[in-house]
Amino acid sequence: MGVATDASLQAIAQALAHLADPEIPVISLTELGILREVRAGADGTPEVVITPTYSGCPAMGQIEDDIVAALREAGLPGRVVTQLSPAWTTDWMTDAAREKLRAYGIAPPRCTQAAPAGVMRFSRQAVTAEAIACPQCGSLNTTETSPFGSTACKALYRCLDCLEPFDYFKPI
Repeated sequence: MGVATDASLQAIAQALAHLADPEIPVISLTELGILREVRAGADGTPEVVITPTYSGCPAMGQIEDDIVAALREAGLPGRVVTQLSPAWTTDWMTDAAREKLRAYGIAPPRCTQAAPAGVMRFSRQAVTAEAIACPQCGSLNTTETSPFGSTACKALYRCLDCLEPFDYFKPI
């Protein structure tokens, strides 16, 4: 395969920087937080580490194929490694990704405050729904029409002011 060097790892990262998510083509895999790391594997081979947004995400096969094709096209060695832990969270999305979602017509997820690894938090307080801003007009006068949107990671909403339907990227 080839031995990883700082220069080759940087070249791989640059070759993959343009790769878009197949379900949301305005966001790169890096901005979305799916492309976690480019590193040297235990045997010295360059590795591209990816983490799925959801267990069973149907786009992961396409993402892996896109990475392999981009490496091949750039003449770079490497293999794709899927890493499930720690689990992906919407907090890994960049601010640029959130803004691109909004401009694309998808309400971006709120940031979550995840518990430290291995810690579960329980609360007796009632969960209150937070208003989701319409990506078209900015109104908070919106309603969820279905907990499932165009993909498993999104819910379907409708703005009650401009009457436009929109996806909301669910926070994890």
